[in-house]
Amino acid sequence: MREFSVPAKVQVPRDSNTTHLVVKQAEKASNPALFATKDASGQWSDIRATDFLTDVRRIAKGLMASGVGAGDRVAMMARTRYEWALVDFAVWFAGAVSVPVYETSSPSQVAWILGDSGAVAAFVESGRHENVVRQAVASENLTAFRDVWQFDGDGLDTLRAAGTGIDDASLEERRLIAGLDDVATIIYTSGTTGKPKGCELTHGNFVELSENAAASLPEVAHEGAQTIMFLPLAHVFARFISVLCVAAGATVAHTPDVKNLLPDLQSYKPTFILAVPRVFEKVYNNSMLKAEDAGKGKIFHAGADTAIAWSKADQAGKVPLGLKVKHAIFDKLLYGKIRTAMGGRVQHAVSGGAPLGDRLGHFFHGIGLMVLEGYGLTETTAPISVNTPQKIKIGTVGAPLPGNAVRIADDGEILAKGVCVLKGYFKRPDLTEEAFTDGWFHTGDIGQLDEDGFLSITGRKKEIIVTAGGKNVIPAQLEDMIRANALVSQCVVVGDQRPYISALITLDEEALPGWLERHNLPAETTMAEAARHSAVQAEIQALIDSANESVSQAEAIKVFRIVEQDFTEASGHLTPSMKIKRAQVLKDYSAVVEEIYSHPRPQPA
Repeated sequence: MREFSVPAKVQVPRDSNTTHLVVKQAEKASNPALFATKDASGQWSDIRATDFLTDVRRIAKGLMASGVGAGDRVAMMARTRYEWALVDFAVWFAGAVSVPVYETSSPSQVAWILGDSGAVAAFVESGRHENVVRQAVASENLTAFRDVWQFDGDGLDTLRAAGTGIDDASLEERRLIAGLDDVATIIYTSGTTGKPKGCELTHGNFVELSENAAASLPEVAHEGAQTIMFLPLAHVFARFISVLCVAAGATVAHTPDVKNLLPDLQSYKPTFILAVPRVFEKVYNNSMLKAEDAGKGKIFHAGADTAIAWSKADQAGKVPLGLKVKHAIFDKLLYGKIRTAMGGRVQHAVSGGAPLGDRLGHFFHGIGLMVLEGYGLTETTAPISVNTPQKIKIGTVGAPLPGNAVRIADDGEILAKGVCVLKGYFKRPDLTEEAFTDGWFHTGDIGQLDEDGFLSITGRKKEIIVTAGGKNVIPAQLEDMIRANALVSQCVVVGDQRPYISALITLDEEALPGWLERHNLPAETTMAEAARHSAVQAEIQALIDSANESVSQAEAIKVFRIVEQDFTEASGHLTPSMKIKRAQVLKDYSAVVEEIYSHPRPQPA
């Protein structure tokens, strides 16, 4: 199939905007809890729609009193926390445009975003963030920039006090300035290559997509449902889900430090979560390692195989009786413990950011957690397509959401159209024109549609490796299979314009000690020593041999090198959304790559 579209389920008035989502919830007799916050004693408290609306209005009035005008850009730089959502809506109530900034950004990155967007003010979490912002402003002499308000300081109280002189009528007039076609936020791409581009997402992108997604996922996002947000809100995926939950009346809690995620899951007990595939890989691998360390590795692997077999049979429409019995036994022995570790109430998980893979999808479905994999980009307000509880095909990223359409171009590229697609790139009409053909947005990803309109992602167009022999190789398939092993943190397949395919691999620092112990190797072995150890080399070679069985001889990895340092966001090799910056890895490890190809082509065993 070359094209598939789904008509919108929900029609939204053109003169509405994101603020109407909050007002609608506050007008309900049920007055749903939109957010939950945790106090110093670890107790969670709900924030009802009316209370949220009241505070949003107070801060919005403060923004108006401080000189923030309609259409002005206001930056936000903080970890994932409740105040982010509060000021996000306050900015929209004031008729302004929000500009998220990753809290890990350097002064030069912040300077680029503030300068390019023309931001007049910023919300920051702490003094450290304020210092970064002020340093960025001074370095580029950003004269349009005026104010910084700190969450950890008295910034919000200052605004609340400043807004007392603004009357309700003035705020309401400002709130209603924007319609669906007006820009709500400018989100700068993570920048795996080149300078980040400002994606103009409209109120319509958020409202129409949220309303239609909520209508498609009533079992997941509904009044009374609870989720805990731990992905960065500067990323479009978390930001969209946050708005979606307001549209659906679901409750959102936040955990700013992923180190606290496990206890927060257990105390808050969400009904659904959202995560990127690396999180699911970690949950699987950590569960496996705990079992192996306790001498129960055989039970875990048997249970995992049973979960996957049960899921595949369930998707096919019939689970044999013997498999049902085995599944029930492992539910008591294994699956229930994993669900309990995630709070005990999680039934659904939304996965995005990268392909999850068939194996993990079936595993989690088999243990009682339905992972709804979706697909999208910053430019598409996150989801173009997503699996739903009623329409799911594990291994795909689902069918287009209502109001969206997908087309597969002749070269395999995925094109998108609909309520999700951005207005354009801020101040870059050249890039906007380049990104569209006859109204269809070029995603840069490669995929295929099945007869039911379910989309599968096979790779990134720009990341296709063309060997010296002219063979096209999509690295993602091999990388995902190798990275699935607990010992491996990252894998980057190399070979563009080279005679054969090779790979750079990093080890998982958390998994390494347990692996060393199980293989009777000294616990004090360092990452650098492990990278050179024959036992580790043999383990990685076995992984690569297994992965090579899934591809042709020309696509197989012939040589690998284990590099001593992991690829992380701090090292500059991962984006904040945990995508590999392939060009940066190849640049920084060019000497390793050259060393690989300085040797004669390896002969097949």
